[in-house]
Amino acid sequence: MTMAELKSGDIAEITGYTIGNAVYRAKLLALGLTRGVKIKIINVAPLGDPFEIAVRGYHLSLRRDEVGVVKVKKIETAGKSSCNAKGCCCQ
Repeated sequence: MTMAELKSGDIAEITGYTIGNAVYRAKLLALGLTRGVKIKIINVAPLGDPFEIAVRGYHLSLRRDEVGVVKVKKIETAGKSSCNAKGCCCQ
């Protein structure tokens, strides 16, 4: 599953990247989107672009094509979040 398939409020763990441009992947890695990091989808714009995510204690807005290359494993579904817990992606 890719990050583009997540909905607002979902929490996931990054598992890798799809095959593609290495320079582009390096940009996302530099932004802190590394394997094993938990992210939370804060908001998705009404037309589906951009995505606002919480990662490593800050918020980041990414276009749909950018989040589409990030592979994730869903941890929690919207509405069932324990995101205020210590060690969460938002802290």
